[in-house]
Amino acid sequence: MLLLVAAFLVAFVLLLYMVSPLISPKPLALPGAHVVVTGGSSGIGKCVAIECYKQGAFITLVARNEDKLLQAKKEIEKHSINDKQVVLCISVDVSQDYNKVENVIKQAQEKLGPVDMLVNCAGMSLSGKFEELEVSTFERLMSINYLGSVYPSRAVIATMKERRVGRIVFVSSQAGQLGLFGFTAYSSSKFALRGLAEALQMEVKPYNVYVTVAYPPDTDTPGLAVENKTKPLETRLISETTSVCKPEQVAKQIVKDAIQGNFNSSIGSDGYMLSSLTSGMAPVTSITEGLQQVVTMGLFRTIALFYLGSFDSIVRRCMMQRAKSEVTDKTA
Repeated sequence: MLLLVAAFLVAFVLLLYMVSPLISPKPLALPGAHVVVTGGSSGIGKCVAIECYKQGAFITLVARNEDKLLQAKKEIEKHSINDKQVVLCISVDVSQDYNKVENVIKQAQEKLGPVDMLVNCAGMSLSGKFEELEVSTFERLMSINYLGSVYPSRAVIATMKERRVGRIVFVSSQAGQLGLFGFTAYSSSKFALRGLAEALQMEVKPYNVYVTVAYPPDTDTPGLAVENKTKPLETRLISETTSVCKPEQVAKQIVKDAIQGNFNSSIGSDGYMLSSLTSGMAPVTSITEGLQQVVTMGLFRTIALFYLGSFDSIVRRCMMQRAKSEVTDKTA
């Protein structure tokens, strides 16, 4: 009887693997495609642009700093695979004025054709205790991290739907899956991208347009270096429980998942576990992906409880150390 059940399960899983490609989106061909990357002058954005350029795409880089854009352009052009490829640079703040963003996207499309893939990498992180952060910090992070992705996406979506082809990528963070000490402003802005992506995917899927949300861990970028200068001790100690990734590694995974039309893009075993744990009502692009989430949910939740316990322990230890330091200062 057990052998019969086991054989049935094996046959069922094999059937799912066979049927899965039938419901998965057709991969996007990058050779000759027009890829727009916001925040493309450095960090993950620049590495995404390089990865796409290596695969034959035409690139539009969008960022605020014109000098950094030109420097990134020269670096990207070293990776061309044919003499027809072009890297176009546009300087604009994608979080401030929708009309300006819409105009620069139109300019890019006039020069390089309709946008096939948009990768929203523009963003920043500021950390601190909730009551110590200025209200303006919450407004600033929501503007850059959320509206800075809404505006470019809004500017390309109509054309993608008309052509019935396209990919939109939102670069969130593991802090957009799990709220952490010191990230009340940052996590909120990154969690918002998940809601946007889920709702947008439901709207555009019938038009063969697919949305990807990337959840990179701490990545060795100029942005992380700036963030580390002001991180509370608790935030830094919690962050140190996982390793820092290389931007090239993150970019490769993002591009791979976007091409395939995967909704989630994660890095490493921790990232895979977090994506499964927080999948909830998120879309899946294959039956096997959904099956894996169902099977692993209980185990991953158990592991997550140990992680949460260790994070709480870090916060308590830091609080006790501060209390001791304050007593020592008073008696000195």
